Amino acid sequence: MSYLILKHIHVTAVLLSGTGFFLRGLLMLNDSPLLGKRLLKVLPHVVDTVLLGSALAMAVISAQYPFVLPWLTAKFFGLLAYIVFGMMALKRGRTKAQRAAWFVAALAAFGYIVSVALTRDPRGLLAVVAG
Repeated sequence: MSYLILKHIHVTAVLLSGTGFFLRGLLMLNDSPLLGKRLLKVLPHVVDTVLLGSALAMAVISAQYPFVLPWLTAKFFGLLAYIVFGMMALKRGRTKAQRAAWFVAALAAFGYIVSVALTRDPRGLLAVVAG
């Protein structure tokens, strides 16, 4: 599979994953019973598996790896933050206020990851502002 096809798969998975997380966060904030539906429990794992698989395949094909390139290292740590913040937002936060705060933090981490990917700079959009 070509790098360009993998990149399109990856970007599509990023959009699906981010949109799905945002919608699940809104459902959580509204105490929606839809969060208990099987599709909303399984689909995010499928999308995130495609996302991770395409990222790993692109890394191998391009020979660009975290801990070698600073921007990929930043994306890696941003991803870890996003995962932890997202878990706290959707499952582990004790109060609605805590979950809402973790939800905002997870969305910020997601935005940071995307900005790092677009700029290929660990500063993300700050690299554009700083010039």
